[in-house]
Amino acid sequence: MKTMRLRATGHTTRHALLAGTVLALMAPLAACGGGSDTAEGDGKTLRLWHYEQEDGALSNAWDAAIAEFKKTHPDVKVVFERKTFDQIQQNAGMILNSDKAPDVMEYNKGNATTGLLAKQGLLTDLTATVRERGWDKKISESASVTARYDAKGEMGGDTWYGIPNYGEFVLAYYNDDLFEKHDITKPTDFKSFEAALAEFKAAGITPLANAGNDHPAGHWLYLLALSKADDTWVENYQLYKGEVDFHGPEWTYAVNKYKEWLDKGYFDKKDVGLKGNDMTEQFVSQKRPILVGGNWWFGGFTTDIENFQWSTAPYPGSEKTLGSGGNHWVIPTKAKNKELAEDFIDITMSDKIQKLIGEEGNVPLAAKPDSITNPKSRELITAFNTYQSSNGLAFYPDWPVTGYYDTWMAATQNLMNGGKPDAALDELAAPYEKYAASRR
Repeated sequence: MKTMRLRATGHTTRHALLAGTVLALMAPLAACGGGSDTAEGDGKTLRLWHYEQEDGALSNAWDAAIAEFKKTHPDVKVVFERKTFDQIQQNAGMILNSDKAPDVMEYNKGNATTGLLAKQGLLTDLTATVRERGWDKKISESASVTARYDAKGEMGGDTWYGIPNYGEFVLAYYNDDLFEKHDITKPTDFKSFEAALAEFKAAGITPLANAGNDHPAGHWLYLLALSKADDTWVENYQLYKGEVDFHGPEWTYAVNKYKEWLDKGYFDKKDVGLKGNDMTEQFVSQKRPILVGGNWWFGGFTTDIENFQWSTAPYPGSEKTLGSGGNHWVIPTKAKNKELAEDFIDITMSDKIQKLIGEEGNVPLAAKPDSITNPKSRELITAFNTYQSSNGLAFYPDWPVTGYYDTWMAATQNLMNGGKPDAALDELAAPYEKYAASRR
């Protein structure tokens, strides 16, 4: 088995590629166009930052967008600087409040990031521009929630501060060869999904990949709750629009079903200490025929799986899934060339660049699946569009409360170690209810 090159690039963690310091953030790391990086407000220089890994799907798309921008703006110098996620995350507030602010940059979605900078007045209100350029027609309501904020800096407001170009979501990956070998029908609904789990277990195979020491275990628990949830439930939990009952039917079903699957051996209790890459190795090595996880694993699978056929589909047990619009472009309030920044964003939303994002194995927000020639990528995008078109993106379970990710991991690990379902719910409820009370 060759070394896995899978890299989680989803909502939960982004590993720094380099050590981030304020000094490094202020200095250009890479420049396109040469010369000084001093940007004047004369419409002749575009300063652009992003933190995508070189040669990754999104980095390739942004390289193509820069090349297209240069064609359409031959008199404009582009100064591009590749930062690390941590550099921008840790120092953005200070830098954007100085004359070193770029004209456009990639930034992380969420209340503690884009929402905080918007509330501090450091990001440009893009609402009018979104309507003028028609970006709101290309981005669905559910995918735009994390791009829109209210006066408190909380997502889901009426003011656009970011423009996402791609999406992310959790879906099902199937080892088609193992399904065929054991004469098991691939699932089309929850009943057939559980039937497949039972048949694999009867054949001596643990069906579901999992990782208790990382985000996948919590994702499973939230996904099970979503299978019994509606839009109001999601908004109450994620956006604090109403009361959340952690012992209500949705959460109770989730922990009980999770425990049932543990007891039946559909999950392996020994997976409690595994990380996400360990989980994907289970799928790639054909030890687990089913993996339900993020599309951020997709690119690695296309590279690392060579000896069996596999496919993707929406998880058949729920009309909602974990997911959202991806990280987005923002324009700092102190940007010197905002119109050029808008022009660049517009190019990233073009059919050409959106198609490239799809062909590279990511999920474009504004490309039709039938325009994508890569069949596996087309399958992935079709699955995403199924959720996007029905308001089925329900964000991630750890988003509502700062530091909640650790709580989620501890609660699911306790459940996998034999803890009582009600105790897991109490564990999840405590920090959430404390924060909810502080907002009143």
